[in-house]
Amino acid sequence: MSNSMIWLIVGLAVVTYIPRMVPLVFFNSDKIPPVIQNVLKNVPFAILGALIFPGILTINDDMMFGVIGAVAAIVAAYLGANLIVVVMFAVAVLSVYAYFI
Repeated sequence: MSNSMIWLIVGLAVVTYIPRMVPLVFFNSDKIPPVIQNVLKNVPFAILGALIFPGILTINDDMMFGVIGAVAAIVAAYLGANLIVVVMFAVAVLSVYAYFI
């Protein structure tokens, strides 16, 4: 492994670590207002939507595949499931759909 590759990995590790470390160091959970805590609880779902939505629009073979997966994820999230359950539910629904096509 070249020296530049090692420095690249170290740099990426530092850049990834800083945003995770800053809130833990500078914010105490008792000081964060409940409104902001509620907003932060929904951030994973917003990120999931931002990652999935472009994929829904760019499926070449069967656009219904993307739409069904999105609807399944939205339903699971609406029912209050955590992020892992939302993803697993969408995968399960799409697996069943792909089996019957």
